[in-house]
Amino acid sequence: MALPIFILRLAVCILAFPVYLLNFLGVWNWMCRIWLPYFFSWFTVEYNEQMASQKRELFSNLQEFVGPSGKLSLLELGCGTGANFKFYPPGCRVTCIDPNPNFEKFLIKSIAENRHVQFERLVVGVGEDMHQVADGSMDVVVCTLVLCSVKNQERTLQEVCRVLRPGGAFYFMEHVAAERSTWNYFWQQVLDPVWYLLFDGCNLTRESWKALETASFSKLKLQHLQAPLSWELLRPHIYGYAVK
Repeated sequence: MALPIFILRLAVCILAFPVYLLNFLGVWNWMCRIWLPYFFSWFTVEYNEQMASQKRELFSNLQEFVGPSGKLSLLELGCGTGANFKFYPPGCRVTCIDPNPNFEKFLIKSIAENRHVQFERLVVGVGEDMHQVADGSMDVVVCTLVLCSVKNQERTLQEVCRVLRPGGAFYFMEHVAAERSTWNYFWQQVLDPVWYLLFDGCNLTRESWKALETASFSKLKLQHLQAPLSWELLRPHIYGYAVK
């Protein structure tokens, strides 16, 4: 199987040569950070429509983690366009962190459309280093479609544990690698190098459940599912929550 994957990868890379050239010249990353928010402003609408029931199920018990303040303090890691805001409970205090400041105007639009949440601030930063967020200051951390693109999953989950208060929870919904015996996994392997470049570091073949299982949470509730998405490569998913 390795030889066909190599040959097909090579063919795809040849087709994507202009993108590789732009990346070599140092301009692709700049272009990607500009166009990606526009892509996600479309994609997250479609994703929310197709995954609405799963997201409602996932976030249904957020209120159980309200801290001593009486209001839910929530940090969204990789907030993007703010597509999850509609699923958060009224009065929820939301802090956002994202490495791409070009998402801000889309985030402002989402805030205006979701007055039931209390927006606190946007931090420009990465999951591996959230030093702007104090230790134990959050009741809940949320990330959806983010663990696929962080550079270091283990370090990111360490930071999640650091900012969560004792008894706080980490909610996740992520696309992951398909089962290894499937054609979907075959095509994920073929397209992964180009996909990584096109979508700003997104990996198709990450087995993110393994990082969650070895992280220092006291409880992990994790489910695998085939998401009802139009994009077959992204159908393998995990979702659930972990308690510190």
